[in-house]
Amino acid sequence: MNRHEFLKKSMMYVGGTAAACMLYPHKKTHAEVVPENDPRIQTEFTNYPTKNGTIRAYLATLKTKEKRPAVIVIHENKGLQPHIQDVTRRLALEGFLAIAPDALSMVGGTPDKIDQATKLIRELDQKTTIDNFTAAVQYLKTNPLSTGKVGCIGFSWGGAMANQVAVHSPDLQAAVPYYGSQPDVDDVKKIKASLLLQYAGLDERINKGIPQYEEALKKASINYTTHIYKGAKHAFNNDTNAERYHKDSADLAWKRTVAFLKEKLKA
Repeated sequence: MNRHEFLKKSMMYVGGTAAACMLYPHKKTHAEVVPENDPRIQTEFTNYPTKNGTIRAYLATLKTKEKRPAVIVIHENKGLQPHIQDVTRRLALEGFLAIAPDALSMVGGTPDKIDQATKLIRELDQKTTIDNFTAAVQYLKTNPLSTGKVGCIGFSWGGAMANQVAVHSPDLQAAVPYYGSQPDVDDVKKIKASLLLQYAGLDERINKGIPQYEEALKKASINYTTHIYKGAKHAFNNDTNAERYHKDSADLAWKRTVAFLKEKLKA
């Protein structure tokens, strides 16, 4: 039996994806949207100071020299994974100075094993972590590569953190929390940024907080827009998670995200 026949029979018995993984164990199940070696961008790991210590972050920007508005990318509860680095590069291609801090910097950085990362994330002190991400706003506001305009985007755990950065940083101009827990109602009046709130239609736990959040935002006269994506699960933007990824919702949410950030940060 030649290789082609073997592959065909294997797919019949095992299923296409499983057979492909068996036959080609080094083949990635997900291709990066923007590869690390994309010639249009430059990437590096950098550090920025906080009152608690130094935070390591992944930075991406176009190779051309002009200053750019900046966006903080806040990862899920899995830490600074390759997927988030890819998202950071996607924003760089859209013309932003993009930076993804590692929330686990002070405990040795994101470990290779995801279950270890999620455990460490759960153990983080909330106030210290908010301070560390808020410090990224000041770092980017004065960064020589930046125009001084700063926004943030976050996913799941990072979506909740994006809401917190909006509460705690009056210098933040735009925030895009994806399916993130809402801040305390009493804190909403502190927000100065414009908000684009992205939610999954099947995310009952997170969505319970939407009405109260919107009521507080309206009361405080804060500029915001809410989108709920029908049929999408929590974490629908993560294209490395086959069980959660919802392409139509992810594509539309990303289009809206980029347009919103360009409107609020490039004007």
